[in-house]
Amino acid sequence: MTTMDFGKVAVLMGGRSAEREVSLMSGTGVLKALQSKGVDAHAFDPAEREMGELKREGFARCFIALHGRFGEDGTVQGALELLGIPYTGPGVMASAVAMDKLMTKRIWLAEGLATPAWRQVRSAADTRAAFEALGSPMIVKPVREGSTIGLTKVIRADQCEAAYALAAKQDPMVMCEQFIAGDEVTCPVLGTGESARALPVIRIVAPEGNYDYQNKYFTDDTQYLVPCGLPDGEEAAIQALVLKAFRTLDCRGWARADVMIDAATRKPWLLEINTSPGMTGHSLVPMSARAAGISYEDLCVQLLATASLDNA
Repeated sequence: MTTMDFGKVAVLMGGRSAEREVSLMSGTGVLKALQSKGVDAHAFDPAEREMGELKREGFARCFIALHGRFGEDGTVQGALELLGIPYTGPGVMASAVAMDKLMTKRIWLAEGLATPAWRQVRSAADTRAAFEALGSPMIVKPVREGSTIGLTKVIRADQCEAAYALAAKQDPMVMCEQFIAGDEVTCPVLGTGESARALPVIRIVAPEGNYDYQNKYFTDDTQYLVPCGLPDGEEAAIQALVLKAFRTLDCRGWARADVMIDAATRKPWLLEINTSPGMTGHSLVPMSARAAGISYEDLCVQLLATASLDNA
């Protein structure tokens, strides 16, 4: 398939989620990359335009560079299914499940995949009870949000109320999660089904171990190690685990899974999976792809080539 065969392409960016700013950065990068490869690509912000315009204006496929709710959660995917316009990334069900960290964990646990212990909480009192059960440190975060928005690392019981309030401001569904101390890594997957393959693992070393929104996107203080420098066999084991996590949720096209490696046991634990990963200058999928010999521009074209529909 040549870039001319893609037809008129919409790069969906911006949107209405808390990650709008990051999405605009991702989308701008993707748009420039596709245009540099001769693709007839155009920016399209669903927060400013009605989705039906995609059909009326003759768009043949969409590159989804939206992050968070109303973009990564199955809603936009469902709209594109109704419009009959193929799109990048996982379909409606996989996107919706992956956006819901609780549902993701329940499925992974049912399939025997390791994920840290958790509790769903509905109040500050619930959060304090979860702290007693899970121990310190504990992570408190919104169930359906990304980019560490609304996340708090709780080390004392008197922090529970503020942590719950911060998370609940982003999403009425809040969860507490056991903190795994050790190496933080991430691993992208490209492809679908049996042809899906894991890219090189990236080890993340953030200032004071704090890989928050600011350190993810707006500073150069975080170190990203690729090759990851993990002991022999660990990278391959993580790649195998991430591939299982990807296939278990019936993902397609691409995604990126975040994993913690217990410092004491070296056991990897799945945290979550992102079905529309960042494509900014600080983003991890392009970094991993580059280590595998795939340029940013070629990555964007490869992803666009996988655009499809659930019900085609």
